[in-house]
Amino acid sequence: MNHFNSILIANRGEIACRVIRTAKQLGYRTIAVYSDADAGAPHVYLADDAVCIGSGPVSESYLNPKLILQAAATSGAESIHPGYGFLSENAAFADAVEDAGLVFIGPTREAIDVMGNKAESKRRMTEVGVPCVPGYEGHDQSDKALLAEGLKIDLPLMVKAAAGGGGRGMRLVHDRAELSNAIKLARAEAEAAFGSGELILEKAIIKPRHVEIQVFADTLGNIVHLGERDCSVQRRHQKVVEEAPCPVMTQALREKMGKSAIAAAQSVNYRGAGTVEFLLDESGFFYFLEMNTRLQVEHPVTELITGLDLVALQISVAQGHPLGFSQADVCLDGHAIEVRLYTEDPSQDFLPASGPVDLWSPASGFGVRIDDGIISGQSISPFYDPMVAKIIGHGPTRETARLRLIDALRETVLFGTPNNKDFLLKCLENPRFIAGAATTAFIEEEFSNQDLTVSLPTFTDSAVAAVIELYLEAQMHFDSSLLVSNGLKNWTIASAMVSRKRYQFAEITYDLAISPKDCSADIYEVTDISSGQTITIKVDSVSENSSVLYVDGLKHVAQFKWLQQGQLHCSVKGRSAFFKDQIILDGAADETMGGGRVVAPMHGLLLDVLVQSGDQVIKGQTLAVLEAMKMHYEIQAEIDGTVAEVTAVLGKQVAADDVLLEIDENE
Repeated sequence: MNHFNSILIANRGEIACRVIRTAKQLGYRTIAVYSDADAGAPHVYLADDAVCIGSGPVSESYLNPKLILQAAATSGAESIHPGYGFLSENAAFADAVEDAGLVFIGPTREAIDVMGNKAESKRRMTEVGVPCVPGYEGHDQSDKALLAEGLKIDLPLMVKAAAGGGGRGMRLVHDRAELSNAIKLARAEAEAAFGSGELILEKAIIKPRHVEIQVFADTLGNIVHLGERDCSVQRRHQKVVEEAPCPVMTQALREKMGKSAIAAAQSVNYRGAGTVEFLLDESGFFYFLEMNTRLQVEHPVTELITGLDLVALQISVAQGHPLGFSQADVCLDGHAIEVRLYTEDPSQDFLPASGPVDLWSPASGFGVRIDDGIISGQSISPFYDPMVAKIIGHGPTRETARLRLIDALRETVLFGTPNNKDFLLKCLENPRFIAGAATTAFIEEEFSNQDLTVSLPTFTDSAVAAVIELYLEAQMHFDSSLLVSNGLKNWTIASAMVSRKRYQFAEITYDLAISPKDCSADIYEVTDISSGQTITIKVDSVSENSSVLYVDGLKHVAQFKWLQQGQLHCSVKGRSAFFKDQIILDGAADETMGGGRVVAPMHGLLLDVLVQSGDQVIKGQTLAVLEAMKMHYEIQAEIDGTVAEVTAVLGKQVAADDVLLEIDENE
């Protein structure tokens, strides 16, 4: 038995909060670790104790085993829970934890070593009869060998990092001429993310479902599977929507996949929570993809349909206790769907974004669960993964879970940094998803570039925002109690004043005239001067960040954050936008960079600068490579021309919108 009373959580964000909550409920003392960039993060305040472990970059904090172990010693921690990502699948770290006399809440080094390497794990799975995708996972890692082996694999093929996962170090190759560059980029990204440039090649299985089996094992030889999750909706090979059970699963197929998953886990003497991932083709044949030797991001959907707390089970198993139930006791009840809320811009190929959290207001309600790791007032750092929350809907049927999740998404507000909420709603409302027919090709096939843009505010949205801001302006300039009691708002001695607001969104401008109709009842008439549209809005109530209004008699609930006069975040029926009054701001338009000025799309590290002054470049040519939020991004020319000046410096950190170089356009 490995008895312990305290747990250090070697992670951050929503998973740190998730582990801390369960551990505290069970009576354990919890210790958080944090970087300078996370000093004000929720997990720091949620834990009983917290230790600073370094600066923002992961190599100087969360990915440094020595600093984690020092924090454990300083705080008197008796065990370490790694969460997921970071050091969770680092075999050397697991060994170091146990060498320090602490309990590692996770699997053994053998399991992490074998399953953490895609090449070695495929070799092991072949030995135990688990079906695998055809490809190359050999020891010769030279570019020459990989290029030669790539010729033997039917196109399209995948280049994958042998270590790690999450879509990092992966490239899909459709043309053999692309293979050399794909190997170079995948290797560089893998080295940066996982410290290993080892690669494997695989035949790409076209349009499969991504189905994974949750397994759990104790140290006494008991092992079960907890059903499956369908994680097919992905962008950049990273999951966006996950659900349990899989919509096309049969009991016979579940038993077959479950048996293979258990065989995979048994082959490495597994303990604790693990996930065996498969690709499931249209004919019902499945291939081993990888095994994640840790808790998965999407574990809440399994918890909701099994009634089990997987973190509590992890802690129990780590102390040597038996699972306490058998495979026959596992019952799947209802359906659960999870979406990942990322700070990213879907219209820019899902480019991660950093910035302020002006307002975070998560939904609540029956059948809704939210695992988050942010609070209003903090900033989204450029150093870490852009996932900030998971929103889950649960119900007796898939459709109930879907509808509850849609309502929860519409109610949830994240103001200040671009995010994918609008895109998630489009996914859940897509007919193909509703039918349960999504494959890994879902986003590519169902979403055009136009579909990926954020929906622009409607006239009604803009009118609501204008009325809320006028109401707030009046409260700011006058005594609100006098206004409410005497109905003086927006009136002169002679008559009612007409106020103006002008909002612009892309090619749409709303030039609004707002006239009070009955100030004692807070009723306004709003007219779009350009189109002549008119609506009547009654303000029923206004609280700190929420307002109830009636638009032409129909109830609307709006959530908002007023930054300053003329700048208002507002969400109406789930549609969020930043309303900037051009009249108050003297009509100043945002400056935009021309096609000849190449700027950093976000904060990051310049890994490569591929041109110099005087070079001729063509549109689409790669100019530089930026590392940001664990990914590598190729910055490309938007025009044909001559490089006039290069200000980018290799190996330097750059901020979003920093000018990297300038191109003189060809005439």
